[in-house]
Amino acid sequence: MARELKEVQGIIFKRQKYNEADVLAKIITKNYGIITMLARGALRPKSKLGAALLNFSYGTYIIYTNGHGLSNLRTYKNIKQFNHIFTDINKNAYSSFILDLIDHAFIEYQHIDQYYLLADFALQKINAGVDAEMITQIVQMQLLAAFGVKPELRHCVICRKEKGNFDYSIKYGGVLCSDHFYTDHNRLHLKPKETAVLRTIGLLPAERLGEITISAQTKKATRKAIDQIYQATIDLNLKTKKFLDELNLLT
Repeated sequence: MARELKEVQGIIFKRQKYNEADVLAKIITKNYGIITMLARGALRPKSKLGAALLNFSYGTYIIYTNGHGLSNLRTYKNIKQFNHIFTDINKNAYSSFILDLIDHAFIEYQHIDQYYLLADFALQKINAGVDAEMITQIVQMQLLAAFGVKPELRHCVICRKEKGNFDYSIKYGGVLCSDHFYTDHNRLHLKPKETAVLRTIGLLPAERLGEITISAQTKKATRKAIDQIYQATIDLNLKTKKFLDELNLLT
């Protein structure tokens, strides 16, 4: 495929120095998935590229690409930044983890469809001051399908009952109704309200969830449950998650 100029809309989420004055920046885009851009000379004092490649900057980037490998950043326009995420260590940590998760779910240039919208939704909410942990849990539950682990949350995995008290079973890959708790002694033993939260944030489109307010105790329980699901089914070892866990120990 011949190289050509393309305009991509997206969010910068990783950058690193490359050679003496160049920068490699990863961007999650609406139409082309995740792309790594090479910005030559971005670290030189007179370069205008560097400021447009700060983490959590977003806008339109003009790249020279053939659809795989490194793309060359030529210029940009209408660049803005999620300022509160950039300057707040907690918002930054949650947002970095969210984008790191998405980065590990897809290969470069793979269409990510609704997950770009999910990422944009999450960062907009976190930047606006909405509970960052709850937003992160929403993303984690909805991103499971992208890793090939789509839990059954609509009904009991055994009898298909949709109403009643439920618990989550990693063994069966979804929720069990109380009639079938006996089938998995290692189910997560969540309270009905905690399982209800997991079902809600995993099933409803993010834009319909609005403001979710739950107690600190429930949020801690759902965090632990989601961590168990990820550890048992995907087993990622992300530095962003480790840092986030360390922050949570301090709060």
